[in-house]
Amino acid sequence: MSLLPESDAAGADPTRDEQKNLSFAEMLEQLEEIVKHLESGELSLEESLAKFEEGVRLARTLESILSRAESRVQEILKKSDETVDSQTEEPDDFIDVSEAT
Repeated sequence: MSLLPESDAAGADPTRDEQKNLSFAEMLEQLEEIVKHLESGELSLEESLAKFEEGVRLARTLESILSRAESRVQEILKKSDETVDSQTEEPDDFIDVSEAT
């Protein structure tokens, strides 16, 4: 008897496939439910281990999503800063009319 959920014959985990179709908020809600179940103390050892494994998988997925989002925000801010910098710099060939006379 295995203590961990079994994968299907192709080696894919059906729970993981279901998670791909969930939004970030839905996955976070699912993780919160798992934590509640684990904290309740009502699960058997096998059920607890299965829930724990599912929770770890969800937490890693959520962390990955957040990491990618943070990277995108940093890229956007960097591009925004570069745009602002390029708009405020004077071109090298700028001639001050007052100095030319």
